[in-house]
Amino acid sequence: MSNYQQYQTIINDQMTIPVRLIEHYKEIGMTDDELLIVLQIKRFLHQGNSFPTPGELALHGNITEEDCSKTLRSLIQKQFMVIEQRRNERNVLNEGYSLEPLWEKLYAPSPKQSSKEEQQTHDNLFVLFEQEFGRLLSPFEIETINIWLDQDEQEPALIKAALREAVLMGKLNFKYIDRILREWKKKGIKSVQQAREAGKQFRGHQKNLEQSNKQNRDVSLYYNWLDEE
Repeated sequence: MSNYQQYQTIINDQMTIPVRLIEHYKEIGMTDDELLIVLQIKRFLHQGNSFPTPGELALHGNITEEDCSKTLRSLIQKQFMVIEQRRNERNVLNEGYSLEPLWEKLYAPSPKQSSKEEQQTHDNLFVLFEQEFGRLLSPFEIETINIWLDQDEQEPALIKAALREAVLMGKLNFKYIDRILREWKKKGIKSVQQAREAGKQFRGHQKNLEQSNKQNRDVSLYYNWLDEE
């Protein structure tokens, strides 16, 4: 191998790491383990692998695969990265990690992103979901909650109410909760109080329907949780 080829190999083996990330990662609430995983993800992205598995990431650090999975969930929960769907050169849809939210936090932090109280509220929401589901949430489920909060601009209290509805109806899954939130948004309901009032009106209408026709009953999205104290 010529000297040129040796030097070219060295150059191709380089990866850029933002100095701002190293200097400020603790300030934005990132742990040492999370920083390590971010750097590993960045390395895999640099090498053309946009969705490395926890096992692949754990091979290159002093961390178990289980702890790596927890760290990935934490990074998504804290909105340092997201899972995106992308089409490859064959037009096949694949998932991949994106670190764009992290760069936004580092270089263009907004008041909303820097609010510790809001982050605490969001963290409590994730904990509540994990308690009700009786397990850790998957990265996709965490990303779904983040979409409700950021893209759909749903209030945490309303998301909690939708979760409570799903529990009482015995339909504890994200699709059902998403359906509840979409129905509420369609009806212009933006608070628990508005949902409570709409639920009372619906139940009154429902009783009239039941008296005239007990078949093909329409199950209300606003149900027993509206009567709780």
